[in-house]
Amino acid sequence: MRRRLLFLLPVALFAIVALYLVVGLSPERDPTLVPSVMIDKPAPDFVLPGLFDDGQGLSTDDLQGQVSLVNFFASWCVPCRAEHPILLRLAREEGVPLYGIAYKDQPDDSRAWLAELGDPFQRIGVDLSGRTAIDFGVYGVPETYVIDRAGRIRYRHVGPLTPAVIEETVLPLIAELRS
Repeated sequence: MRRRLLFLLPVALFAIVALYLVVGLSPERDPTLVPSVMIDKPAPDFVLPGLFDDGQGLSTDDLQGQVSLVNFFASWCVPCRAEHPILLRLAREEGVPLYGIAYKDQPDDSRAWLAELGDPFQRIGVDLSGRTAIDFGVYGVPETYVIDRAGRIRYRHVGPLTPAVIEETVLPLIAELRS
């Protein structure tokens, strides 16, 4: 009897671990759907220096009075490169006010990256310390936030934006917030 229990114990443990993995890795569990306590709360107060020498930084005041997107990016971020054409299209074709925050990136690297790929942003703030990202609740880059006219965070997307996310979620939300 004791031998049988010793044999069943590893089998039972294996079954528990396997069940945990099946549930945890199921397609219904989307890792980009990270909950945010900031939804429907005002965007954090921040004032960031600008990326370019034109003196235009980025602050909370720039997000007031219009529906806009705030995108945290970095030149060293491979997924940021993948989503960049989508940001260019949003700014060019959809007329969405897009603001960038260069997250823990050297300004020279960010400028070179934008010179190579194109600059979709109306303004870009430099967050060298990562303090503004922490205040927003950023887990990593890229992350994108929809900000309403009152300056409240209405949506957060973790990871690179995709055409499906833009068409199914972001653009309908922007249209709703604008009306």
